[in-house]
Amino acid sequence: MPAFRHAHLLDIASLDREDVLHILDTGEAFFGVSRRPVRKVPTLRGKTVINLFYEASTRTRTSFEIAGKRLSADMVNMSVSTSSVKKGESLYDTCKTLEAMHPDVVVIRHASSGAAAYVASKLDCGVINAGDGMHAHPSQALLDAFTIRRHRGTLEGLKVAICGDVAHSRVARSNCRLLRLFGCDVHIAGPRTLVPPHFAEAFDVEVHDSLAPALEGADVVMCLRIQRERLGEALLPSLREYSRVFGVGPKQLAMAKEDAIVMHPGPMNRGVEIDPAVADGPQSVVLDQVEAGVAVRMALLYLLAGEAGAAPEAA
Repeated sequence: MPAFRHAHLLDIASLDREDVLHILDTGEAFFGVSRRPVRKVPTLRGKTVINLFYEASTRTRTSFEIAGKRLSADMVNMSVSTSSVKKGESLYDTCKTLEAMHPDVVVIRHASSGAAAYVASKLDCGVINAGDGMHAHPSQALLDAFTIRRHRGTLEGLKVAICGDVAHSRVARSNCRLLRLFGCDVHIAGPRTLVPPHFAEAFDVEVHDSLAPALEGADVVMCLRIQRERLGEALLPSLREYSRVFGVGPKQLAMAKEDAIVMHPGPMNRGVEIDPAVADGPQSVVLDQVEAGVAVRMALLYLLAGEAGAAPEAA
């Protein structure tokens, strides 16, 4: 297997098609590990990975931890709430402290856009952006692509509808960049107050202020969470009104292709952006996304911390 040509994973914008396929194919090599009786391979034995999360997380933090442990890496979860950050330590000083411990990879989530790039500029090790502000969430886009390819057989030329709170969604931004690399016809649907101006031009997608044109004939329907913790002003009349106009239920899903898949990065606001009948229905691949997350994050840790060119010990 060829060596990965990047020292860090900070944004989908830094990747090309070949990079994405390299990551996804490596993830396929690791996918079966989680379904074995013994869910561990020695690939990263002796390597150290630090999870540095400044924001709350369940899926991303846990899946990176599980991914590292299944690769036999030493995983360190740094709890910001009990660290020197609570005493006023700067991000710079935290970086220099971590560097003195000689980790192989640091996985960081931070509320400020650009924080991951800043950390990468200060550390002499691989850095993975696990979400920075409203900027990027590259590993989520990669696991979404992994899930789409497994269910649809390809990433090429699909119609993808991304519905909801785009303004506050780093997931939407990273997915738009990745899907456009493969020629997908990406349609954004959301209230005008929750879609940034010039988003269509910036990401080469189509934007609609109603669901129907986005969902019509879609291969993939991706619902986004209403991020109430980031809504600094009254951008919606009410959650009930949002659900009535932009919530994806069985009636709305019927506008998509009969075999369309439904995705959600989680956590879900059931009954707001997605109806429980859709979230738990036969077209939902939400839990498949969670499973894919472990495999893709195993691939990322391997590619940044493993021996260059060595084949994954997962076959």
